[in-house]
Amino acid sequence: MMGKLKNLTPLIIAAIVLVPTFFMHSCANTTQSPSGGPKDTIPPALYWTKPVPGSVMVPTHGAKFEFGFDEYVKIKTATNIFLSPPQQKPPKSKIKGKSVIVWFEEDLEPNTTYTLNFTDAIADNNEGNMFPGYAYVFSTGESIDTLMITGTVLDCSTLQPVKNATVMLYKDHTDSAVFKSRPSAAVKTDDWGYFALPYLEDTLYRLYAIMDENNDNIYQMETEQIAFIDSLIHPVMVVNDTLKELQKYDMKDTLECRARESQYTLKMFKEEPTRQFLKNHGRTAERYAFISFMAKDAWIDSLWIKGYKADRLITQFNLRQDSLEIWINDRRPVPDTLQIYVNYRKTNDSTHTLEPVVEHYPLFIEGALPRKQRNDYNYRKSLKHEDTTCVFKLEATSELVEQEGFTLSFTYPIIYENFDSLKFHYLNPKQKDIQGEFTVTRDTLDVRKYKLMPKETLLPGYEYFMKVPHRAFRDINGFYSDSTEVKVTLPTDEKLSTLTVSLTGVSGTLIVDLLSEKRDKVLRSYTITENKELRFPYLKKGKYSIRITEDVNSNSMIDTGDLLTRRMPENVNFFKMEDGQEFIDIPEAVEVNQTINVPDLIKQ
Repeated sequence: MMGKLKNLTPLIIAAIVLVPTFFMHSCANTTQSPSGGPKDTIPPALYWTKPVPGSVMVPTHGAKFEFGFDEYVKIKTATNIFLSPPQQKPPKSKIKGKSVIVWFEEDLEPNTTYTLNFTDAIADNNEGNMFPGYAYVFSTGESIDTLMITGTVLDCSTLQPVKNATVMLYKDHTDSAVFKSRPSAAVKTDDWGYFALPYLEDTLYRLYAIMDENNDNIYQMETEQIAFIDSLIHPVMVVNDTLKELQKYDMKDTLECRARESQYTLKMFKEEPTRQFLKNHGRTAERYAFISFMAKDAWIDSLWIKGYKADRLITQFNLRQDSLEIWINDRRPVPDTLQIYVNYRKTNDSTHTLEPVVEHYPLFIEGALPRKQRNDYNYRKSLKHEDTTCVFKLEATSELVEQEGFTLSFTYPIIYENFDSLKFHYLNPKQKDIQGEFTVTRDTLDVRKYKLMPKETLLPGYEYFMKVPHRAFRDINGFYSDSTEVKVTLPTDEKLSTLTVSLTGVSGTLIVDLLSEKRDKVLRSYTITENKELRFPYLKKGKYSIRITEDVNSNSMIDTGDLLTRRMPENVNFFKMEDGQEFIDIPEAVEVNQTINVPDLIKQ
């Protein structure tokens, strides 16, 4: 009796796998349209496979598989014919009549359940209608594994789905496995970032997802993004023919796609490099140079330029401390080539520890004329006005002037300043000219940037002016500034709306961002440490997202994760309405008030 059941196993699995293929949500009538009739919009349908799905004892050497369709097809993207567990080389494929033949350049592993996934790989030959996809299962052993897991891969900062990520399971639980070996099972995510990994062995796994740029199914930290679950997982869901998670849906069918169960959520991020070295250097102007490092938080013990004392150099790190700008504050003629020496801590490739080294780099301006030619009369005559002026920008935007004021930014650091000579005044609706006051704050990250903030409350209908007079500033080149004046008014469009957000239950530091509907642009940002009421004025009709990030180290940026220390990226949450909508829909000419309880949001 057991022998008969064993012989029937391939037929039972064939029915489980093939029957849903003929009743897919994406497939309709497969009858071809008559010549000259309406355009064919029906995708190809799979009619048969050889060997049948669920076949066991498939030979490890020389195995070939044939998939027969109802019409002539083409292989549109060969790399999307995906074998799990993957091999070093991807599957080979070719067309034969109405069939697709798949084989492998390497031997298969013994006693292993395999799946061949076809996602966005095959289309019909005439109209290019995509085959909706299919997972074909076989085993080189005596049985088919029957467990599965599901999940979703999201971008860590936007929480948007990540398409075409490679989700990988490892039986090897060591931290180095994802760097050195191929997974025990793998699958690609769909347009919704969703994955279903079926036909798994009953054991414990590590779960990862990567953006596999070179399709080698191994994580490359320098170039690829990664996501992981910080615990071992044990599959419990059993494969069967009723699971909607294994069906192939039209990706535009929002209701069906969202109805699928997702057991795990992975948030994808780009790791910070850990190997430290000076990776780039350059000089783009006579008194300006830069050096940049591979990893953040570069440790520089000392830095000097031959011929210049330390007090003649102005240096500035960026926020990540992986790029250093250098200016020479010296009026003497600068050599054609600067000799820079950097004493810093570099990663020893053998011990993987930071060790002090001194590196020397000659810096010259690529394409620049030698000094003798630059002193030539004709060359000096050809100089433009901006070549002999302290160049700066004075900017203000109507929507942000209340929060950010006027921004004054210089091309080079200034060595003489006369902020008292700047004039701030405004015209009221009756055109009365009134003198105003403002504060000056230098940017903490950029020595060349200043914020000029009006002390008065800005009002609609008023015209505000900030004037910089001639020779108010002088830069390290010895050049004085020209005069300029900027006018700004608050937006007066009656169709604009205001969103007021009251945050309660605030603890620690939070970054609150208002984003566009596509979540690709931050429209306004606040950093808060206590309960606060935040205003987002001058909004056009449309949909907006509110992102709240737990800024654990209070550095005003969203920090990424680290795989080896099992540290997740900083927690990002998007506010959802009571009906589950992820956007706040702002009509025209309204004031919208929204209360957000932060602890409740984080629990979602």
